[in-house]
Amino acid sequence: MAAEVLNRQRRFPVRADRLIEIADATLTAAGHDGRDVTVTITNDRRLHDLNLRFRGKDKPTDVLSFPYDEPEGPIGDIVISVDRAAAQAIEKRHDVQRELEILVLHGSLHVCGYDHETDDGEMDRIERRLRRRLLTRKQLNAEAR
Repeated sequence: MAAEVLNRQRRFPVRADRLIEIADATLTAAGHDGRDVTVTITNDRRLHDLNLRFRGKDKPTDVLSFPYDEPEGPIGDIVISVDRAAAQAIEKRHDVQRELEILVLHGSLHVCGYDHETDDGEMDRIERRLRRRLLTRKQLNAEAR
């Protein structure tokens, strides 16, 4: 399994190893062990462009997922706005890295085929369970040591 992180911004430090760990664990939990995903960290301008082009929405967003329709190999791409992540981190009172981790988990579920807008809460339930398992304070504190 090989998640890859492409950091296309310089405003905030990014622990790519943690993002890879979360993406890989999410794909495994969703039954896609061994699949590849690329996570790109960029800015609002890029997400605005992509959101307009692919969703017809003329505004930036925090994360976009692009699942591939292939049974093997790469499962998709995830693109995250560090600008939105920073703003959401302030609102939620945690750091930008934590918000990036949340967005990677969320985006990874989308590339696996989950859609919180149409699945009667299935994605939300799985996401809450994975957040408890992968993003707990205890785990984060252990890694800081």
